[in-house]
Parts: sequence; C-alpha cells; structure tokens
Amino acid sequence: MKMAELFDPEPKRWGLRGDPYVWRALRDHLSGTDVPESVDEAVRLLRAAFSELVGTDLADEPASSVYQEQYAHGGMSSGMVSLDTWRERLMPLLAERAATLLSRRRPA
Repeated sequence: MKMAELFDPEPKRWGLRGDPYVWRALRDHLSGTDVPESVDEAVRLLRAAFSELVGTDLADEPASSVYQEQYAHGGMSSGMVSLDTWRERLMPLLAERAATLLSRRRPA
C-alpha cells in the first residue's frame, strides 16, 4: 500500500485556496512511499512532507495561515494555506485513513 491511497477522495471543504494544491502536492510527493507500519509513523511522514512542501512546521508555527507562491492559482486567498485547517481537519483525516488502511493490512 502506498501513501497516495490516503489522499483519495479529496475533501469537499478546504480552509483556503492553497489547501487543495498542498493536498495534491503531498499526494504526488508521497505517491511512491509505502504506508509505514503504524499510524504514528504515517503522521510523522505526512508532517515532514508538509513541512518540506510548505516550508512550515505545523507543530511549531503559531500562525493560522501562510502564503506560498507555488500554490497561488488565482482568487482572493490564492496561495494561502490554512495551517489551522491542516491541524484540525486535514491531518486528522489523513491519520484516520492511515489507521483504516493499516487495520485492513493486519491479519485477523
């Protein structure tokens, strides 16, 4: 199982306009990576990739959002990434999906 499986389907709601571009960049970045053996390892991997792609550590950055030009594709909040949305909804969603995948992988 590859990490890219965690990203399908995409969420219906985002925080800011840059969020779906970060989601897709994370999916692409991790597409060839195997799902680790534990949810904690998967979350560490996701957070490290997020930090690399967005240039911000979700745990250390107090701001609620950041601007990243590579995720600017038009609109008022273009290029803005909602760190709060990633902390509160998107990372937990990916962690939940990792737990589901791992539970299916383990023998009964």
